[in-house]
Amino acid sequence: MKKILPIFPDLYFESLETGLIAGVDEVGRGPFAGPVVAAAVILNPLNMPNGIQDSKKLPKSKREELYEAILASSQVGIGETSVTEIDELNILQASLLAMRRAVAALPCPTDVALVDGNCDPKLGIPTRLIVKGDGRSLSIAAASIVAKVTRDRKMCALAEEFPHYGWEKNAGYGTAEHRKGLRDFGVSPQHRRSFAPIRVLLECD
Repeated sequence: MKKILPIFPDLYFESLETGLIAGVDEVGRGPFAGPVVAAAVILNPLNMPNGIQDSKKLPKSKREELYEAILASSQVGIGETSVTEIDELNILQASLLAMRRAVAALPCPTDVALVDGNCDPKLGIPTRLIVKGDGRSLSIAAASIVAKVTRDRKMCALAEEFPHYGWEKNAGYGTAEHRKGLRDFGVSPQHRRSFAPIRVLLECD
């Protein structure tokens, strides 16, 4: 049987563009609570950290290490949308807004954006949409790491304020511990009221 080699992100899509190229990705579309966080990263081709990979495929310790290395060597913008904005806009539009904010937060304008997924965030610059881009483009993979670590840290901070849901471990996703916290302590101000599991709880009160 032919062995299937793992696929790692590379600079193929970056090589198709000219000028400054930002990878853009977001995290936090699925959780019951907390913001959506997006990042835009312009890698320095002369000083790129080793081991950049889709954040979902990295252990926490490696993500943290790469996060610091990316911030030290690259141009980075971070944007987020609040729970209120998620409920007002819907999760897709809130995610695209977070991406626009991340690109706007870059320390210098970028010429091209490589965006994870198939939805155009309408950045006002040339944009290439790449499905599963965090596993195919190094710039997008770097953005996925920055966004993931940033959001995880935010959820840990929120867990200190709202300690009944296990957000420091589940990042707001609907785990058994989180659901038990909702049953026992109700809905917090950081829960997304437009999401079905939260909406049902509110309707039952």
